[in-house]
Amino acid sequence: MEKISESTKATIDFFGKHVTYVNVMRNMSVSCDCEGVHAQPVVTPNIGILASTDIVAIDTACVDLVFAMTDAGLVDNHDLVERMLTRHSMRQLSYMRELGMGNWNYILIDLDNGGARISLADAVAHVVPFEG
Repeated sequence: MEKISESTKATIDFFGKHVTYVNVMRNMSVSCDCEGVHAQPVVTPNIGILASTDIVAIDTACVDLVFAMTDAGLVDNHDLVERMLTRHSMRQLSYMRELGMGNWNYILIDLDNGGARISLADAVAHVVPFEG
């Protein structure tokens, strides 16, 4: 995990303030995108698209949204949550913060509703469970 974060930091340091991060939370499974047709089935609904100039904040928000869906009982994403926890994904976030790449603070803003601030619960409240 640390090496991935360190190589990412090198890229961020090179490009400086010219980087914007966009995470598309759509059709997620426990598998890497690189697995193609061999990937495990999709386990989450389409949550939405997040954007930020802070890599730690956006990735933290994505993790928090996955947990918020679980807390709300919206999806059976036990496998995804387990994969995140057992593969030390939280360590990657904490290490990026230790490297000074960003912070855990974020505000969710719903651009579909006039730029209103929303909570994690509100962000996942109308998510429809994925039906494969």
